[in-house]
Amino acid sequence: MLKCMRQDDAISYIVDSLRGRGSGNDNCRGYGYDLYLPHLLKAYVWSVENLQKKGEHFWESSEMHRRTGELSPVFYGAAWDLCRRGIIRPGIRSIGEQSTSDGGSGNGYSVTPFGKAWLEESHDDTFVPTEPERFGQMLAKHKERFGPAFQARSQEAVRCYGAHAYLACCAMCGAAAESIFLSIAIAKLGDETGVLKKYNAAGGRGRIQQIILGQAAERSKRTLGPYFDLLSYWRDESAHGAASRIDDIEAHTALALLLRLSHASADMWTELIGPVASSPGI
Repeated sequence: MLKCMRQDDAISYIVDSLRGRGSGNDNCRGYGYDLYLPHLLKAYVWSVENLQKKGEHFWESSEMHRRTGELSPVFYGAAWDLCRRGIIRPGIRSIGEQSTSDGGSGNGYSVTPFGKAWLEESHDDTFVPTEPERFGQMLAKHKERFGPAFQARSQEAVRCYGAHAYLACCAMCGAAAESIFLSIAIAKLGDETGVLKKYNAAGGRGRIQQIILGQAAERSKRTLGPYFDLLSYWRDESAHGAASRIDDIEAHTALALLLRLSHASADMWTELIGPVASSPGI
């Protein structure tokens, strides 16, 4: 039975192909485009859905045409989302390149200067989904590690994003991030009551962050510090009574940061909860 295709899956396949990875690597280009969707769709059906076993004639068969037609709305949506993020744009690579009316009707795209730099980044970022349901599934994997408070707040953030309540989404992302570092601090000190007392006192957030990162390795500080700071900013911003300019881009970014923070904190868990030397003011 063929897999039900989601837009996030299509985005991931397109990005891997543009980066020169995966089965779409040799088939994503066409005419004057960095990304020619009819070719990429065939490569996906041929390799990922393992239909090459039907023989070489299948590449141009009516069944291939039918299946690429079924998948095309998902891939068109994925291409548009990558355009919205500034990674690709409609059209040929440069003036004088070959073009086609088919490519100009929504099948041909080229990588932007920003997209080129983004695709060439050496680090392998955790894939950030675009569908609220997928965000919820990926965050839910950390329920046991970070506890029910994290689960409730992270899932509430996802629901707020899906409802276009972007200010509330950012607030819940900040609250979920605080649940992460509270769970780390409690595991580190072995004293839930004491940690919560410090947290609820004046300047408590900073004290808890100092417990976690104060004596951590530089790699941990560089990785986790910016996530804590930015998510805390959005939490504070959403708590003020003044009008807010938070929109869908900021809310999506907040969810992405929360997802990456949860992955990084889980990966560094043993290091983060290691012994801490006593220090005045903590």
